[in-house]
Amino acid sequence: MDFQISGKRALVTGASSGLGEAIARMLAGEGATVIVHGRNEQRANQVTENIIQAGGKAEVAIGDLSTDEGADAVAAAALQGGAVDILVNNAGVVSHKNWPDAMPDDWMELYNANVVSYVRMIRRIVPQMKELGWGRVIHIGGGLAIQPIKEQPHYNATLAARHNLSVSLARQLKETGITSNVVSPGAIMNPMVEEWLVNAAPKFSWGTELDEIKYRAVQDLIPNDTGRFGLPEEIAGAVLYLTSPLANYVSGAVIRVDGGTIRNL
Repeated sequence: MDFQISGKRALVTGASSGLGEAIARMLAGEGATVIVHGRNEQRANQVTENIIQAGGKAEVAIGDLSTDEGADAVAAAALQGGAVDILVNNAGVVSHKNWPDAMPDDWMELYNANVVSYVRMIRRIVPQMKELGWGRVIHIGGGLAIQPIKEQPHYNATLAARHNLSVSLARQLKETGITSNVVSPGAIMNPMVEEWLVNAAPKFSWGTELDEIKYRAVQDLIPNDTGRFGLPEEIAGAVLYLTSPLANYVSGAVIRVDGGTIRNL
């Protein structure tokens, strides 16, 4: 299937590892030139080189999006090679603090890293999309934005803000040819999650075999209709669709890729 993004330029923030890397690889595999953003130059360069070795086109942009200076540097690097058609706002951080120990400064720091960083890139990339008359802005949100839990209140709130700002942006971009949407992942498997599950298994009596541990952890922590954790590539697939002209009629939407974890009509 041709997703019609060959020749497009896509900036993926937080693409030096994990979900962002999976998104960058998939977009490059469909013919887009991907700008791999990260704070760690070595890791970002490695992802960029891997994409090129696989036959894709990739560039690198280094900077800390929690500062105006870092966002300026990333935008300048991304635009140096030409206009950016697609912005995937993925970069962010997680905090496991709870209500008793998440102080106001923690809320401010996380909001800056997870929400204002998105705004910084919107302000630097979207204006030139208006000149193109076409563009895609995709924000990575999360199920905790829709059904928050008692833990990590400040993190839950930043995800909700991402969802909200994305819909607001879609309204602002009415009839410009630019769409703004959210992809909302469920619990995604990665090496860090796998390590945590193995270490936590004795405490929760999840067994000793990895497949059993994963299955029982899903039942206890994130019961869903698929009975498993998601994969980064499954989130990347939803992003790929939204970047495509095939999604011209999708804007202001939240696409949940969570195996049915969030249950609402």
